[in-house]
Amino acid sequence: MSGQAIDTDCMTLTRFILAEQRKVPGATGDLTTLLTAIQSAVKAISSAVRKAGIAQLYGMAGNTNVQGEDVKKLDVLSNDLFINLLRSSYTTCLLVSEENENVIEVEDKCQGKYIVCFDPLDGSSNIDCLVSIGSIFGIYKRTTDGAPTVGDTLQAGRHLVAAGYALYGSATMMVLSTGQGVNGFMLDPAIGEFVLTDPNMRIKPRGKIYSLNEGYANKWDDAIREYVNSKKQGPKPYGGRYIGSMVADVHRTLKYGGIFMYPATADAPKGKLRLMYECNPMAFIIEQAGGKSSNGSVSILDIQPEAIHQRSPIFLGSSEDVEEVLACIAKHKQ
Repeated sequence: MSGQAIDTDCMTLTRFILAEQRKVPGATGDLTTLLTAIQSAVKAISSAVRKAGIAQLYGMAGNTNVQGEDVKKLDVLSNDLFINLLRSSYTTCLLVSEENENVIEVEDKCQGKYIVCFDPLDGSSNIDCLVSIGSIFGIYKRTTDGAPTVGDTLQAGRHLVAAGYALYGSATMMVLSTGQGVNGFMLDPAIGEFVLTDPNMRIKPRGKIYSLNEGYANKWDDAIREYVNSKKQGPKPYGGRYIGSMVADVHRTLKYGGIFMYPATADAPKGKLRLMYECNPMAFIIEQAGGKSSNGSVSILDIQPEAIHQRSPIFLGSSEDVEEVLACIAKHKQ
C-alpha cells in the first residue's frame, strides 16, 4: 500500500505557541489562548474562501466600509468570525477592525488584557478573480487601568506583543512572530492543523524584485520615480511583481527578498495603507526577519498613531533595498 507517511511528532502551531509560552517566566497562557482563537478564525475563513463560489459568498454585501470600499460577503463573514472568536477568548478588551468605524469594546465579563488590531480579509477586491487574499493582525497589551478607551489602542508598533498574517493562496499559511523571530505554518487539511514548515524565516539582505502599483507613476514624488527607474536599468534589472493584495505581495517579499512599496501620491499624500492593522503588523514581521521598514523618514514601528484608521506610506523588505530607496528620498529632500 503506497501513500505518504504521517508525521507522528509534527510541530503544530498550537504546540509551538505552548513551547514558546514555557520560555516566558510568569506567563499566564492568555496570549496562547488568544493566538489559538485567531488560529480558529483563520481556519474558518480559509474554509469559507475555498467554497465561496459554491456557497454564493462572492459579490457585494450591499454596503461600504469606513474606507469607502464596497463590502463583500466574505468580508462580512471574516469580520464576524474574528470579532466573535476574539470576544469569546476572554483575553481581549478592545478590537480594531478595518471594517468597523469605531473601536469595539469587549463586554466586561469577557474582558482580558490584550488589544487586537486586524484586517479580517485583506485584498478582498481580488476575491472574485481568485487572486490570493489574506488576514492581518497585531496584538498589543493594555498599559492602563480602569475602563478601556480608544487611547489604549493608539500604541506604536514597537509595543506589539505579537503580529502575523494568514495567506489564503494555493495553500493556507500563517506567518507569526511573538518578538523572537518569524515562523511559518502551513495548514494541513488532512488533520486540520497548522504545521511548522518555515522555521526561523529570514529575509535576504538584497533581493531582485520591486513591488508597487506602477499605475500611479505620474503621481509619485520625483524620488520614487527615480528609484523605480533605476531598478529597471543596468545589466541585471529588477523584476516587477505586484499582486494588489498586501499579504501576498509582502509574503513574496519575505520569501524571495526585494522591496514592497506603497508610497504617498499626489492624490493620497498620507499614503493609502492603514498603519494600525496593515503597516505595523507587516513591518513587525519583516523587521523580526532581519529586514527594514520605513514611511520614508522613520521606521513604521516608531510612528505614534493618532487615529485608529490612520494611513501611512510604506517601504519594507530587504534592508539594502529599503536603505537604497531612503537614500534616494533623502537626496531629493536636500
